[in-house]
Amino acid sequence: MIQGPPRGANSAPSQRPLADTRAPDEGDGVDTSPDVSDSIAKTTCYMCACRCGIDVHIKDGKVRYINGNKDHPINRGVICGKGSSGIMQHYSPARLKKPLLRTGPRGSGEFREIEWEEAFSIATERLSAIRRTDPKKLAFFTGRDQSQSLTGWWASQFGTPNFAAHGGFCSVNMAAGGLYTIGGSFWEFGEPDWDNTKYFMLFGVAEDHDSNPIKIGLGKLKARGAKVVSINPCRTGYNAIADDWIGIRPGTDGLFVFALIHELLKAGRVDLDYLLRYTNAHVLVIQEPGAADDGLFVRDGAGNPLAWDRVAKTPADATDADAKPALTGNFTVDGRRCVPVFQLIADRYLHESHAPDAVAERCGIPADTIRRIAAELAHVAFEQTIELPVAWTDWAGRRHETIKGRPVAMHAMRGISAHSNGFHTCRAIHLLQVLLGTVDVPGGFRFKPPYPRSAPPGPKPAGKHVKPMTPLEGMPLGFVCGPDDLLVDEAGTPVRIDKAYSWDAPLAAHGLMHTVIRNAWAGDPYPIDTLLMYMSNMAWNSSMNTVETIAMLTDADEAGNYKIPFIIYSDAYYSETVPFADLVLPDTTYLERHDCISLLDRPISHADGPGDAIRHPVVEPDRDVRPFQSVLIELGARLGLPGFVDEDGAARYRDYADYIVNHERTPGIGPLAGWRGKDGASIGKGEPNPNQLQRYIDNGGFWHHDFSADQRYYKMANRSYLDFAEQMGFIPKTEPIVFQLYSEPMQRFRLAARGHGRVLPPEAECDRIETYMDPLPFWYAPFEEAAVDLQKYPLHALTQRPMHMYHSWGSQNAWLRQITSQNRLFVYHRTASSLGLVDDDWVWVESINGRVKGQIKLVDGVNPDTVWTWNAIGKRRGSWGLKDDAAESNRGFLLNHIIGDQTSADANGKRYSNSDPVTGQAAWFDLRVRIVKCAAEEAGFTEPQFERFRQPPHFEPSPDILRFGAEFRMKREAAE
Repeated sequence: MIQGPPRGANSAPSQRPLADTRAPDEGDGVDTSPDVSDSIAKTTCYMCACRCGIDVHIKDGKVRYINGNKDHPINRGVICGKGSSGIMQHYSPARLKKPLLRTGPRGSGEFREIEWEEAFSIATERLSAIRRTDPKKLAFFTGRDQSQSLTGWWASQFGTPNFAAHGGFCSVNMAAGGLYTIGGSFWEFGEPDWDNTKYFMLFGVAEDHDSNPIKIGLGKLKARGAKVVSINPCRTGYNAIADDWIGIRPGTDGLFVFALIHELLKAGRVDLDYLLRYTNAHVLVIQEPGAADDGLFVRDGAGNPLAWDRVAKTPADATDADAKPALTGNFTVDGRRCVPVFQLIADRYLHESHAPDAVAERCGIPADTIRRIAAELAHVAFEQTIELPVAWTDWAGRRHETIKGRPVAMHAMRGISAHSNGFHTCRAIHLLQVLLGTVDVPGGFRFKPPYPRSAPPGPKPAGKHVKPMTPLEGMPLGFVCGPDDLLVDEAGTPVRIDKAYSWDAPLAAHGLMHTVIRNAWAGDPYPIDTLLMYMSNMAWNSSMNTVETIAMLTDADEAGNYKIPFIIYSDAYYSETVPFADLVLPDTTYLERHDCISLLDRPISHADGPGDAIRHPVVEPDRDVRPFQSVLIELGARLGLPGFVDEDGAARYRDYADYIVNHERTPGIGPLAGWRGKDGASIGKGEPNPNQLQRYIDNGGFWHHDFSADQRYYKMANRSYLDFAEQMGFIPKTEPIVFQLYSEPMQRFRLAARGHGRVLPPEAECDRIETYMDPLPFWYAPFEEAAVDLQKYPLHALTQRPMHMYHSWGSQNAWLRQITSQNRLFVYHRTASSLGLVDDDWVWVESINGRVKGQIKLVDGVNPDTVWTWNAIGKRRGSWGLKDDAAESNRGFLLNHIIGDQTSADANGKRYSNSDPVTGQAAWFDLRVRIVKCAAEEAGFTEPQFERFRQPPHFEPSPDILRFGAEFRMKREAAE
């Protein structure tokens, strides 16, 4: 047996804590290691979604200093600029101080302060009336919070299907594309095998997600000479240190990947043994055009998919470990023609339309470069294989003396998913990985527990039948397996306000948060009463078509009533969305509350073992604010929601901390997996442990379990791992997870479009369903490509977040603002020259949706047909505690103003959300623009501008200079 990789694949001797951290006395009277704190509290960072462990130094009851926790499995002590700047987030001048009730027009910022009891009474009265009449009149949408297992359960118990979080406008294509293909996905669900990878490809990865583990991992790769290839229109951050930067044209990544697949298939460089063992490549697919089961799998009487045994010359159970399945050929079973999945793959991707020469011009990548990358992939995968001397047993009981791997790893994120063709592109990348045999093997892409799960996983979304005073039959979000699972009524009308799980977006695993405001405003498919939002800046950078969104939030009917009747909003800061709320519930900062980073939601696992974490209050609030999770739990009790009250009607949970410890989603399984049972001796399943939170605090704020060496790879078919996963509740039973290269659930939608089945799409939707619900991934041009005059709007326009900021949060932070307080439009220097532009020019950026003005910066590292900028730097005056002359409000700009939230009307006059037609993922990156130099008198300031928000009562004026630490220094100097 070999030694496993270091815990977290991040640790090194130099990263371990010193026994004595004080510098030696040098005899000169200078203390080079002054005490900076009275105590150190270990908790979890919240300056991005990375969830690193941090040490928070407390001095006189205040935060003095933040550094990384060297024992934490995620970051091993590494901390980024965002994490260390959490001090300035916590002490931000933009913090809300007390519940607010609107007194002036919506959007003005005119409020009066109220007490919490009045706030609860207003919310409870309103929500009670909705629950008694029609629960779906409440739309509950949350942003980048990390408590979605609670918020989703609350919505389910309330009885509204109208719940979603940020994923629909962030990365649902990435999640759904993976979960429907391999039962897991990139980023939070998996990671590269940093210690063994020899060839690493990044697709569309910016620097704001998972930044510290990726930086640690890239450092390992560079140190040992592994090759890093980045596919991204912009050469920044990770892409800037790549050995090979492929400056692809936005939205064409799928074409590039299919060309790689074409070359690999043509050369016969695919892992056939891997395909036979772990995928449905050998499963027979019915080929009977016009039949009700055309394109479905051939099955036996028990419903098991069949393959063709090439030795026995007869159909066989596709899961039979002793069968010898054929991967190619045409066969007849019970009088019906059928072919293996792999035959369909070969027929499609070997077509010359996928050859490098056929796609090179559209991708902006030379055909020879594509051929070279394909050859390099094949060489590393098949000539530089890895074999670890670790024995393991697969699901069928077969013992393997070693663990074999092909050391090619891939990682992808929003640059892939934020296109209207993103779902199929994500599936294409997974298909490429699987054909090479690089999923969950040494050197490849690896699953993080609780993944992998069946593809697609359960459960299905609930909410088709909404009744007053009745919880949903399950959770609002889930995974559909066919038209019968859609949330539509008998007429095909969406049940949800965002139209998730409808014919508009059948596989909307995360919901469509970006559609809720327009649909609620339009009363389409029905009007709502109350919009409840948490931590999502939907009136600014979390919205497409910002100008119209603001108008919708303030629009009234002929009687003067707002078309969205009531808005309740919770946030810790005075963002651009707060002034549009009718009732504001002020949240705490992340250092003042409990949070649960749960295996039920978004855990901190890594590939070598599961883990979860907490936040806990390290300082007390100095304002009249409450954690939103505790507020939600109290609302649940006041409303009498099942699960939130006992049989006598008393509140079941005191607050969120009590919920974390005592809530059980199913018997023995709660929000936290560590130290379960009365004695804290169990993991995964066990009775609630009243001391559980303290055990987490004592352990540095996290729990982690290490896999044995034989459990770490081939999790989709590893008996030891699958037994563990069943014991933990990750999977319902010990059985292999089969990768679905061909998606039968998607074919069921195509059959419905052809008139087969119980639930059929409206006639106007049939062509769309037939086209996009393809069971094999394919490429099509992003929708905006067909909607605009490409001669008039020749440039692609992208936004991405800088490594040092995250969403809106960072650009209020005094320390981070010093790095970037004004964003520029980055333009390829030769492109600028052809337009008569020079560095620092002010330009109009124009799209079919409007125009925005900003200043340019000429660069080399960008695709020549692409311009891009940092997102969420531009701010509206009066928000975020910034002064009126702040660069963010006067020179920073927001590209969201000119991104349309709807497609052009189709032949039937219908306009869809500007989203992927499969999942509903917002297509942020399909924008086409032109840039025009401003007139001299127009230069120097950004447009559009909006009326300044008024400040809430008792809001302190924005300081000229925001200082931190002076009081600590003065106190120290006085003591000296």
